[in-house]
Order: sequence, then C-alpha cells, then structure tokens
Amino acid sequence: MDSEAVQHGCAHYSRGCSVVAPCCGQAFGCRHCHNDAKNSLEVDPRDRHEIPRHEIKKVICSLCSKEQDVQQNCSSCGACMGKYFCKVCKFFDDDVSKGQYHCDGCGICRTGGVENFFHCDKCGCCYSNVLKDSHHCVERAMHHNCPVCFEYLFDSTKDISVLQCGHTIHLECMNEMRAHHHFSCPVCSRSACDMSATWRKLDEEVAATPMPDIYQKHMVWILCNDCSATSSVRFHVLGHKCPACSSYNTRETRAACPRI
Repeated sequence: MDSEAVQHGCAHYSRGCSVVAPCCGQAFGCRHCHNDAKNSLEVDPRDRHEIPRHEIKKVICSLCSKEQDVQQNCSSCGACMGKYFCKVCKFFDDDVSKGQYHCDGCGICRTGGVENFFHCDKCGCCYSNVLKDSHHCVERAMHHNCPVCFEYLFDSTKDISVLQCGHTIHLECMNEMRAHHHFSCPVCSRSACDMSATWRKLDEEVAATPMPDIYQKHMVWILCNDCSATSSVRFHVLGHKCPACSSYNTRETRAACPRI
C-alpha cells in the first residue's frame, strides 16, 4: 500500500503512525501531542507528566490501525510509517528534508544534517560547525531552561542561540530581548553580542556631555560584567567605561554621587 497516497500525521510531524504512551496507555500523534495534552491547564497538576520517549514500545499504523511493536514498516499492510526512522528514539518522520540524524552523545535525534554539526562533550549538546573553534564551553549548557521563557532547551524544537558567554537561549527570546533594547545575557549579564559600535557611540555622548563641576572629581568603583575587572572611574550619568576592556556594560559597586 502506498503510504504517500494519504496524508497522515499530526501538527508536529508527517508520519504514518501514532504512538502508544507507556505512561498512560493512550495513543497520540507524537510525543509533543502527548505532552501538550497531559500538561495543559485543564489537567490536574498532580496528573501532569511527559512521555518517556525511549520507553515507547507500541505504535498504531495510520492506514490499517494495526497496533504493533515499534518498527519502520507496518507488520500488517507493509506501509512505511516514516521515511526517517530511529529505533533508539522511537521516532518517525516522512519529511526527510529536515536532515534528521541521531546523536549518540545527545541520546536523541536532531535536525540540520549530521555533516553540519559537532557534539561538544563538555557542553553536552550538538552545535553548528561554525562554532567548533570559537564557542565558549559551559558545562551542560543546553541542559537547563531558557532564561526568558523557561522552556527546557535540550530537546526544544525551536531555534537556539549560543551567546558569546556560552549560555544558551531561544533565538526568538533573544530577538525579543533585543527589540526591548536588552543586550546582555540574562544568566551572567555579559554582552550577548558585539557591542563595540555601541560603546564608541557612548564615548561620543559622554565626551559631549560634561558633568557639572561638583562631580568632576567624583570617583566610583565599578565591576565590568564583560571582563570581571573592578576599577575606580570618574562618575558620569550616562555610563561608566571599563578601562580594561572599554565596555560600558558595568555596574557600580559603591555609592555614586554625594547628596547636594
């Protein structure tokens, strides 16, 4: 039987089967369908749970409704239930244009083409080859929630950005931060991108805005969020420049101006 003759699947994947959740015994289009249903606000918090994907043992063919052990081709009608099939993740998908591959280091399937990614053992996840010689390693960098939306990043289906400091965040959350003029990492406060042009602009604004005489010699201690240096600098209402790395991403560590 030609499985391409009929469109099957769910909102998340095009596939020829549904999975039987080992946790609750119910059939769902995929693990995301299960997790969305079992973690909705209508479900009692005590009953909410996620499917253990690697423990799935049964699938149901979408063409003949035969329940069977996990396998790529239906044991009854012979239909291919997924052009891409991973027996480790119990994962099926007919859209092979995603470039799916299984990473043994991550223990799950990822998209984008195995030739375009490498697995970093310290960070505990796959990164683009573009970052192979330049990314800053943070142990288990992806094994935590997005610092903005709090969704777990490791198996998120959304695009993820790796910041200069090595911390990770959803790309759409990063773009939302930038739209609100926030350019530092929510975890460590280091600059999330190259801010050199902004610092040069601030240099010009500081030079064009001299402080009143009473503040000319007033000094403050600052901590640089980018290089961690502590320095004593002249107070300025627009910002305090780190003399070590020229960043304005700094914070005062002692009282600033005296009362007048």
